[in-house]
Amino acid sequence: MGVTRTGSGARAGVTRPFRARAREAAVRLTGRCSFPDPGTQVACAVSGGADSLALLVLAVAAGCEVVAHHVDHGLREDSGEDVKVVNEVAEALGVEVMVHRVNVGAGPNLEARARAARLGALPVGAATGHTADDQAETVLVNLLRGAATDGLAAMRPGPGHPILALRRAETHNLCLELGLHPVEDPTNLDPAYLRNRIRHELVPVLCELANRDIVPILIRQARLFADDADLLGELAAALDPTDAKAIAHAPPPLARRALREWLRCGHPPDLATVDRVLSVAAGVTLAADIGAGRSVRRSRGRLRIEPALEAKARELVEPQDPDVLSCVPAVPD
Repeated sequence: MGVTRTGSGARAGVTRPFRARAREAAVRLTGRCSFPDPGTQVACAVSGGADSLALLVLAVAAGCEVVAHHVDHGLREDSGEDVKVVNEVAEALGVEVMVHRVNVGAGPNLEARARAARLGALPVGAATGHTADDQAETVLVNLLRGAATDGLAAMRPGPGHPILALRRAETHNLCLELGLHPVEDPTNLDPAYLRNRIRHELVPVLCELANRDIVPILIRQARLFADDADLLGELAAALDPTDAKAIAHAPPPLARRALREWLRCGHPPDLATVDRVLSVAAGVTLAADIGAGRSVRRSRGRLRIEPALEAKARELVEPQDPDVLSCVPAVPD
């Protein structure tokens, strides 16, 4: 991975008129954004598309000390044109640009691999240009993937998603008003990607069926799910996930959430894994595989994570947990 630093605010005589015009154009939108206080340093992820260019303009208009971070995945022969677009707008705003050139490893799911490479290159907490339309699409993507409360809450508003309350049409109109020429990424039209089909096919059909714009509806649902997820998280935090009896007797939504956080290894476990551990806590089984070469075993009323092979060996040589024996129903004659 290579990093190139370009642009600066040195050409004040050139940037001042454009910055003033950008602030004037952005003033109607910044009140609905969640940028930090003026003077705060903000790293903006800027691909060169309309949403990310609008993010850059709005961050400057909000008075933040901005650095634009552009990630070049090297997946298109003309990706250098994206860098030019970002540099031109950043220079007009007097903003420094950091260009991160990454190598996307081989393997399946190009979209996921590119995203992982991008996140690895960007500074932690970098602001992105996701809009309300992206939020609505994320709700639908996660619904189709079988997500629960957290997934259906989608992205959380805040400094990391400062323009989440704006519509895509508003960011595009801002670029048009300022005479900017955003990058048109052809992959955004590729039906091979689920999000593109949701954007171009599913959302229009749902709007037609509902006879209204469904984006505000999905945004509201995401906000409600977020409130529910936060409350469940607070209640579940009071549970000791290693206390088998406490987990077995807790309301299932709280027990599942406590176990998901405890079992998390990079990504949260799926529902089937959590349910297997719940069976261990309830005494139905002595141990359960949780993936990644790990298992959960109950011993003396406690749940513990250990290597799967070690757990299997223990099952062969150790007697069952007395608490487990008392919970297993008698087998009829």
